[in-house]
Amino acid sequence: MTKRFSIHSTFYAATVCAAFLLVAGGICNQGNAAPPAKPSAGSAPAVTINVFAAASLTEALTEIATLYKASAPAVTLAFNFDSSGKLQTQIENGAEADVFFSAGKKQMDALAGCCVDETTRKDLLVNKIVLIVPKGSKAGIKSFQDCLTDKVKLIALGNSSVPVGQYSEEIFKNLNGWDKVSAKASLGTNVKEVLSQTESGSVDCGVVYATDAATSKGGITVVATAPEGSHAPAVYPIGVLKKTPNAEAAKAFVNFLSTPKAVAVFEKIGFNIVKSI
Repeated sequence: MTKRFSIHSTFYAATVCAAFLLVAGGICNQGNAAPPAKPSAGSAPAVTINVFAAASLTEALTEIATLYKASAPAVTLAFNFDSSGKLQTQIENGAEADVFFSAGKKQMDALAGCCVDETTRKDLLVNKIVLIVPKGSKAGIKSFQDCLTDKVKLIALGNSSVPVGQYSEEIFKNLNGWDKVSAKASLGTNVKEVLSQTESGSVDCGVVYATDAATSKGGITVVATAPEGSHAPAVYPIGVLKKTPNAEAAKAFVNFLSTPKAVAVFEKIGFNIVKSI
């Protein structure tokens, strides 16, 4: 009886030992396994920057976004392109924006007290205003003055809340012809709509930025540049919003827009970089 008990005890002890070694080995192996990858101490956390930008900046910023991804891989740029006036209203109503890039000073000025961090604001770009006609037009439109004549039955303009529309009004008032032109205007809610109307041939001509004309798919012809001194400079200010939770990342992106790589993109499309205005 004693011997039998000794055999079973030995067997039981061996079994327990083996099980223990198996479990211990597993624990040991788990301890030796490579731990899950962790971000390095110097890597930046992932962040999304919401950029509210004038529609006329679409092509330039879309290209620059690719360049910035290589420079700041943890940052995702989310663009909201529309008229500066509409973007201003959205920001005033609490839209989640980190950066505002306007096609006019008026819209940026309106946000100065409530929303934009003035220490980050700067005038970055300047554009030109041009008169365009549908490609192949036979109307004989050659100048802004022609818009006051019977050569133009319908002209596409930005509405009064759109910077390009405000510049257009300035130009035609300077030419003493705003009443005539406004009476035959087809209004767009942003400059891309003005461009589209002209490209489609639904109007005789349109007033857009030089950069929009340059990025057209070939459906228009530029016939004139606005007369010198006929409107205020088309300056594009940019600034970081006060309520952004991503202030440092937003400032870094704004600073990148003044680097040689970004400037080259702006200039290629037709923008001029503000030196002193």
